[in-house]
Amino acid sequence: MRRIPGEKNVGASVLSGLYVILDPSVRPDRPLVDVLQVSATAGAKIFQYRNKTASMKIAYEEALSLRKAAQELGVLFIVNDRCDLALALDADGVHLGQGDLPIDLARKVMGHDKLIGISTHNREQVVAATAGGPDYLGFGPIFTPGSKVDHDPVVGLQGLRIIRPLTTLPIFAIGGITVDRVEEVIRAGADGAAVISAILKAPDISQAVTDFVSRFPVRASPTS
Repeated sequence: MRRIPGEKNVGASVLSGLYVILDPSVRPDRPLVDVLQVSATAGAKIFQYRNKTASMKIAYEEALSLRKAAQELGVLFIVNDRCDLALALDADGVHLGQGDLPIDLARKVMGHDKLIGISTHNREQVVAATAGGPDYLGFGPIFTPGSKVDHDPVVGLQGLRIIRPLTTLPIFAIGGITVDRVEEVIRAGADGAAVISAILKAPDISQAVTDFVSRFPVRASPTS
C-alpha cells in the first residue's frame, strides 16, 4: 500500500473501477485537460497520461496541466512509461510496459510512496511482474483494441480467468472494453478496466464515464 502525499492511503479499494487513459492521438480535437475534468466530475478516479511520440519538453508541458487538474479534483494521476516525467510532475505513479525500466530500478527511481503498475500479456509476465512487487497489473488485450494497431495477441476473457489465480494484485483489464462488457470482465477476475477509445471517442464523455462507473461494484473507501 502506497501513501500519496497529502492524500489517503491507496489500497485495493482505490485501485479498481474505471481507469481512463489520456492519449492525445486518440482525441486530438479536444484538450486532454477538459477530458480529465469532465471524466473526474462524472466519477472517474484514476487517470494515466500516455503520449508515445512527444518529446520530453512537449510531454511535460502537456501533462503539467493534467497533473494540476488531477490534484485539484482529488484523483490519481499516473504517467505512462517515463519515470523521469512522472517525477518531474510529482505524479502519483508510473505505468511500465514490458520494454520499460525493470520494476526494481523503477522503484529506486520513484521511491516507495509512488504507485507502479505494469502491463502484462500472458501468464509468464504476470508471474514475473507480481514477483517484482508492483502496486497493480494491467492485463490484455482482452478484446481487440480500438486505439492500437500493433497490439499484443488478444487474450480474451479466458486468458483473464487463467491468470487471475496467479496474483493477488489488483488487475486492470485493457483492450477493446466497452460499457456493455464491463460486467463480464469483472466476472472473469478484473478489479477494474483501463479504457481509452470508449471514453475519449464518446460523443458525450460525461455520460460515457457515468455509464462505465455504474457498472462496477461499489467498494468500501480506504481508511485514512
